[in-house]
Amino acid sequence: MAAVSKIRLRRSAAQLHALAKVEREIRATDPHLRRKYIRDFNNAYTSYSEILSADQLTRELTSADIVLVGDYHALPQCQQFTSELIEKLIASGRQVVLGLEMIFARDQRILNDWQAGLITDEQLRHRLRHDVEWGYDWVPLRDLLLRARGAGARIYGLDCLPRGDLRRIALRDRHAAHKIEDIRSDHPEAVIVTLFGESHLAPAHLPKYVRQLLSKERVLTVLQNVDALYWQASGERVHPIRSVRVDRDTVCVFNASPLEKYESYRQCLDRWRQDRPGRPDLAPTFYNLVEALLRFLNISQYAPVHGPLVDLLPELISVEDSPCLPRILETTNLPAWKSRHSEETVAYVQQRLAESGCCYLSAQNTLFVRQFEMGSAAEEAARFVCLSNWGEAGLANDAGDPEMLFYRSCLQHALVEYGSRVLCPSREPVREYDLYVLYGQEREEVELDTDFSYREYVQLIDFIVLHRDFECHARQYCLVPDLIREGRSYTGSRAAFTSRWLGRLLGCELYDAYLKGAVGKRNIRKLFLKQIADPKAAYFKLVRLCRKQRRTLDA
Repeated sequence: MAAVSKIRLRRSAAQLHALAKVEREIRATDPHLRRKYIRDFNNAYTSYSEILSADQLTRELTSADIVLVGDYHALPQCQQFTSELIEKLIASGRQVVLGLEMIFARDQRILNDWQAGLITDEQLRHRLRHDVEWGYDWVPLRDLLLRARGAGARIYGLDCLPRGDLRRIALRDRHAAHKIEDIRSDHPEAVIVTLFGESHLAPAHLPKYVRQLLSKERVLTVLQNVDALYWQASGERVHPIRSVRVDRDTVCVFNASPLEKYESYRQCLDRWRQDRPGRPDLAPTFYNLVEALLRFLNISQYAPVHGPLVDLLPELISVEDSPCLPRILETTNLPAWKSRHSEETVAYVQQRLAESGCCYLSAQNTLFVRQFEMGSAAEEAARFVCLSNWGEAGLANDAGDPEMLFYRSCLQHALVEYGSRVLCPSREPVREYDLYVLYGQEREEVELDTDFSYREYVQLIDFIVLHRDFECHARQYCLVPDLIREGRSYTGSRAAFTSRWLGRLLGCELYDAYLKGAVGKRNIRKLFLKQIADPKAAYFKLVRLCRKQRRTLDA
């Protein structure tokens, strides 16, 4: 079993490559990061005492009188966590009041009008002068407000001027503490949930003032995604870690990686710097992921493999609505688009956008993006690296052999899954028991969500399960089962479904073997670079390597 320090290094290496570039850009743009107020927060939370289960975290949250939640303003997951927390507390029978840094206390009358339904969401945004006074994305805050109001929570603004002046920021902490004291007077039985910027939650900042004014209350500080704690948790053998206890009155939850945090902030800085009110430019984020994976694999983006990869980086197109996809595809450089495959291409891109928010189309070397999510972006970055290094020679050789095409697709999905988890370790793994969950889907749901009849769908799962057993125990089979021979020749959507499942399952096993030190980066690098003449043999060789090392380590 690998040591904790080695697990941490292997799990974090690619992220650190990507993070270094983002942090350099942020430090060059934001001078406040070196201020003592920020350093106080970073120095206060450097380690945790224990890992918390979901039930333990729930008990901590429901037993508190005042919950101070740390917010990384540019990261939507922080506001989403607060929404879920409010709904969970109300479902447990508690009355909840929500206090927000994002809204000035002076604007409480406007907020009351919105809570009473007298003004619309957009009118609230305009009257609060949200874009001028706050500047971060409106949508996550709006969703938090709507969910809190829908759950029955009262909402209060807690902040005051001056914002942006860290020399006088303690005045805002004292002001917020006094507002929380006033809320307690008006709502003596409620849990007060406050959402304030994370740097305000150093022990000597806002928590100190709240405890001074409300000494009889149990004040719980809930941090989110603190860097030092995240990196410490990345070395745990159990993964992913969702929450930890820092001390008796402080916990930390993890719902995003540092790379996700700082990429979200970099996008905000880019939008502010360019004074662009619209969607952020996601191309630098994607290219940074590609570069990080290449550096991790020790592949030079300037080496002429099939042409320097730096010259092959894909175009990125933001797609707002699915109906505009045919028009966008028609204007891009794909001569075959007007062929019989056009409708299949559009359907494929639409499906991927609906599932994950982005889709890399290798035939056009284009990344289509509807919304940014780190796990999906990491998957498409890994897909680009894999397909760009493989080139088209192997596909041409396999063109007349469905079995070879099938196993090449399985290998591709395995490497993509591995690469995506290297870039985003918090991405949920695919395990064999997930296959058996598929058997429980209702017939109507299957036939509505897929192109298969229910009978075909069950047969596809049977094939995947049998193939997995055949991989492990091939010598126990006198003959290759008919279902496997048939499944290897699948084409179209059936081949896509089965090869993706088999590939992702193998990719997760490959990543596990890498973390344990059973498979080195050198071996994996060869798979990304190598012209694979026999994908079937390469697939089963990789299966044997992963399974053999897993049995050795487990023993």
